[in-house]
Amino acid sequence: MKEFLDQFPYILLILEVIYFAAVILLAGKIIMDTKTTSKTLAYLLLIIFIPVVGIIIYFVFGVNYRKNKFYNFKFEINEKIYKDIQNYIEKTHSESLKVSGDQLREYITTINFLYNAAHSPLSAKNEVEILVNGEEKFAKVFECIRKAKHHIHLEYYIYENDGIGNQLAELLILKAKEGIVIRFLYDAMGSGKIGKKMIKKLQGAGIEVSPVNKITFRLLANRVNYRDHRKIIIIDGKEVFTGGINVSDKYINPNSKQYWRDIHLYLKGNSAFYFQFLFLTNWVFATEKIPHLSKDYFDYDDQYEGNKLVQVAASGPDTSPVIMLSTSSAILSAKKRVYIVTPYFIPVETILNAIKQVAQAGLDVRLMVPEKGDSVIVNSAAYSYYEGLLENKVRIFFYKKGFIHSKTMIVDDDFSSVGTANMDVRSQELNFEVNTLIFDQEINQKLEAIFFEDMKDSKELSLNEWRKRPKHKVFFEHLARLLSPLM
Repeated sequence: MKEFLDQFPYILLILEVIYFAAVILLAGKIIMDTKTTSKTLAYLLLIIFIPVVGIIIYFVFGVNYRKNKFYNFKFEINEKIYKDIQNYIEKTHSESLKVSGDQLREYITTINFLYNAAHSPLSAKNEVEILVNGEEKFAKVFECIRKAKHHIHLEYYIYENDGIGNQLAELLILKAKEGIVIRFLYDAMGSGKIGKKMIKKLQGAGIEVSPVNKITFRLLANRVNYRDHRKIIIIDGKEVFTGGINVSDKYINPNSKQYWRDIHLYLKGNSAFYFQFLFLTNWVFATEKIPHLSKDYFDYDDQYEGNKLVQVAASGPDTSPVIMLSTSSAILSAKKRVYIVTPYFIPVETILNAIKQVAQAGLDVRLMVPEKGDSVIVNSAAYSYYEGLLENKVRIFFYKKGFIHSKTMIVDDDFSSVGTANMDVRSQELNFEVNTLIFDQEINQKLEAIFFEDMKDSKELSLNEWRKRPKHKVFFEHLARLLSPLM
């Protein structure tokens, strides 16, 4: 023991040298591999000022695993399934462009980008219904599921073992007993409260259930940072539910402890084709089971009665940042106004600069966010952006009635976006997300009416008032912003 104690200072010195050498090498890797200046700085500060723990955090959250074979496999799945349906996607896109005529001239760059980068076609024959809050969503979901004839596909970030979760599960079990094929994907982190008991109950009824990104210690770094944040239900390859509302009692008023504002969509028509593509690529990725791609899954019906033009923007760790780029493209195409609603506002530079640019050009630009978020650090990071936005004539509204969880955007009179993606780094660069883009005046007007109604329950920020915040709060906000790439 005495010999060890005598040698301990030397052992400690050797360990320190090894550690600092590792930090220097890792710093070089961060500088070479990290794409943005803000992320590079954040990770460098982390590994320098938080010894050991900072390195662990970087390897879990900072390494770009898109280059990992784990996600190369997902990309290969995407391409394989795409080839099976390529002819129909190309036909749908070209015919929809003809139908649209000059209506989409302002957005043709965004449309072509989504088609070329993500195989996402413009589709012309769609019914679109806006569902406000969980009450409207689940009433419609139950109605449509009861009528299902062939299959039901579900993909959710959060599915909880509570009142609404059990109601939906019981209905799915009933449909499974009727012989309906049901597949259910869930995010292993977001749906941590689903419970093994419910999963076994569903599987016992013949429902196929799988996490998208099963987390084990060995694969922690690969998967914990890339979450499946999508909320999708597909019924018989024809009907789709998607938007911001998860399966949880907190999304239903008055079940929730606080008032919860959210937006979901019901779609029926050709756009369901691409949602099916998204679901099945994730299903094969998660389970390595390839379903027979029959007409029952991809409905080639040209007789849909809807007339809404729809395109889907989806991204994840297996793609380029499609949602981020299409969002900024749509913002920059604006001629009159841009209205954005998001629960979390920690924007990537591309979107932040686009918002400032159109506001500086004199457009009516408005941002609605919750007055109180569900995270002090995330809230503070968001606050750090508001002064710069206000200086550039962006109008900011704090929603006061409860928590606003909608992810919507209105551009001019005929472009709208409703989806799962927040205006933050995680949604724009890391998660599996999906936004629905609707090129239609009627839907735009309905979302505008909802926005104005929510303004009645909001407080508008003034630049002079915002600048009066205590200095210590401003400091903490900018510190939180510095760490925001890690969130």
